[in-house]
Amino acid sequence: MKKYMMTGIAVLLTAAAQAQTTMDDVLRQVETNNRELQTARQYYEVQLLESKSENNLPDPSVSYSHQYGNRTEMGVQGELVASQSFEFPTVYRQRSKLTAVRQQLFASQYTGERRQVLLNAKEVCLDLVWLNRRRQLLRERRRDAERLAELYDERLKKGNANILETNKIKLELLNVKTEERLNETEREGKLRELATLNGGRPITFTDTVYPSPAAPLSWDALRDEALASDATLQALQYRQAEAQRQIGVSRAQGLPGLELGYRLNTATGGDRYNGFVVGMSIPLFSNRHQVKKAHRQSHAIALQRESATVQAENRLMQLYDRLQALRASMDEFDTVLKSQDNVTLLNKALQAGQISMIEYFVSIGTLYQSTDYHLQLQNEYHKVLAAIYSYKL
Repeated sequence: MKKYMMTGIAVLLTAAAQAQTTMDDVLRQVETNNRELQTARQYYEVQLLESKSENNLPDPSVSYSHQYGNRTEMGVQGELVASQSFEFPTVYRQRSKLTAVRQQLFASQYTGERRQVLLNAKEVCLDLVWLNRRRQLLRERRRDAERLAELYDERLKKGNANILETNKIKLELLNVKTEERLNETEREGKLRELATLNGGRPITFTDTVYPSPAAPLSWDALRDEALASDATLQALQYRQAEAQRQIGVSRAQGLPGLELGYRLNTATGGDRYNGFVVGMSIPLFSNRHQVKKAHRQSHAIALQRESATVQAENRLMQLYDRLQALRASMDEFDTVLKSQDNVTLLNKALQAGQISMIEYFVSIGTLYQSTDYHLQLQNEYHKVLAAIYSYKL
């Protein structure tokens, strides 16, 4: 019987572990279900199709005219003309290269939107980890306050405590319960925010463990890797390439357009004339200033790309410096908090009468405040880390 019970417990634990939603699971769901990303995918597909349609041939032209003479003996005659106009073949080749660059541009723009949505979802998950950990801390504080409240109620009945000490503990218990409710309200708000990012589908996320951070890179290695993978800078790079290709298209559009067709003339008496139609259009006015415009646009995008690179590097440096400061503070808190078990010692000292109630609340308040601040530092550290490595999402 015991063997069967242990097997059942193992199965239940395994199922619970499998049902646990990890942060990576959340990000995969958000990427699939997010409405903004679904819209972006459709939008860029439309943009790509529109770019491809610009390289289509014009529609063929077919016309027929039937003419009557002003005298009966003149009879009638007809004319059928079928023609197809098209630009010089170089134009289509240049437009095809332009469409290939735009496809890369649209992909990089989508990647930037995707990374931003996933970063938002990851930050919400990191906030939930912090709030879940804080919920555990507040539960411990409430249990400690409840035990003290029960202890001092008994002491008050026996005359070993006064009403002021008892009321002080009850106020502490009330404060902890209020903080616990507010923490739970904020946690539920984050879950709703996560559901919104997931296309309105709720996600249960109770994790209390932060993801293991990657080995920190040196500043030079991080800068080179992050800037090379930055979606915004990649998009500007492709926009500059697009502008360069547009110069080629504008130059090619200065070549004459062509028209080929077939003409058939009929007349009374069975006379027929047929042959080919060849035409040419010379773009004297339609392509005026287009090459100059494309050059100016390419130069403007190059300047914009240089500015964006400097701004991206500055943002990255600020995040990197903040990460180092947070890491140093976290290490100091880890060293102090892990070397002590102050809550247990304070409870024993208070129950033994070695410290007063005022000393106890001053000490326990400082301890819980420090622990709470430590949790905030951990949350901020991992959010900064997520922002730095967002190019890997």
